[in-house]
Amino acid sequence: MDVLINLSLNGLATGMLIFLLAAGLTLIFGLMDVLNFAHGGLFAWGAYSGIWIYSSTGSFFAGIIGAILTGMVLGIITERWIIKPVYGNHVQQILITLGLMLVLSEMLKVVWGPNQISAVTPDYLSGSWEFGGIIIIKYRVFIIAVGFAVFLAVQYLLKKTKIGLVVRAGVMNKEMVQSLGVNIQRVFMFVFMIGAGMAALGGMLLGPYSGVIYADMGMEFAILAFIVVVIGGMGSFTGSVMAAILVGLSGSFMAYYVPDLALAANMLLMAVVLIFRPQGLFGAKG
Repeated sequence: MDVLINLSLNGLATGMLIFLLAAGLTLIFGLMDVLNFAHGGLFAWGAYSGIWIYSSTGSFFAGIIGAILTGMVLGIITERWIIKPVYGNHVQQILITLGLMLVLSEMLKVVWGPNQISAVTPDYLSGSWEFGGIIIIKYRVFIIAVGFAVFLAVQYLLKKTKIGLVVRAGVMNKEMVQSLGVNIQRVFMFVFMIGAGMAALGGMLLGPYSGVIYADMGMEFAILAFIVVVIGGMGSFTGSVMAAILVGLSGSFMAYYVPDLALAANMLLMAVVLIFRPQGLFGAKG
């Protein structure tokens, strides 16, 4: 039972980190029809900037805020000067954002060096609780709580606020929203900022979770994020969180019980979902 609980918590924590990256991709694709392969770079920049601020100030909370702001600023720059010229052209979007992904990774090496940087869990989140022989690591519970809090906050934003109404209307019919006097470009920028901030938050939280951060981490997690987006359904925010949890749990259990298949588990899971439900678990039929 203790192994089962620990594997489940580990899988949920990993799933929440992937969700924070994948949810931004889902929002950006759902509203803007943009395939942003540079999203992983925002994830990595959030990790580096957040850990640097945390190490400099000693405040983990300041590191989180700094990471989110860094992601948002980079998100604005990316949307205005990189994505905007290639709206409507998926091939150009893929090429230009892949190039940006490589640039962002190399810039991390220029600023912070090519070596891995250690990330320490803050004292109040380190250690574990023990219940009847079952050990529960505090930081994993914290990541799960943050992930679900972000999910609920974005759901509230999308479904209970005026800006959420505009965003959802823009997903269904951009031209109609613009004809009603709404500046759809500002809506695009807002969505991009939210998605980039979530990705940067995920990167920051990953640091103490894994113990180290490195420049190529963005590419590795971006692959997992795209798998989650495909499994959950393109444009489905609820699908992204459910798929992220599924991917996190499958990876955790496979790594423990069948290590040889751990790397292929996510690809196999995606293949099975696409065979029986090509639109994804929560995607609408085309």
